[in-house]
Amino acid sequence: MSTPSNEEQIIDLQTRLAYQEDTLNALSDVVARQEQHIERLSARLEHLSSRVDVLPTGDSPEPEPPPPHY
Repeated sequence: MSTPSNEEQIIDLQTRLAYQEDTLNALSDVVARQEQHIERLSARLEHLSSRVDVLPTGDSPEPEPPPPHY
């Protein structure tokens, strides 16, 4: 087995670096999309939570009248 030359080693390192940069950019894009998705979900959750807060609790002091078929 022969030892790779300095030039071959540099080319190998440059190739690895290029792949790592591509992977890093792809991961960054995924994280950015996830952040946007989380922000949309948080806004929807806040909206739904505010709607639930205004619903009657069912603990009213007056009993509910019976349905008309009684």
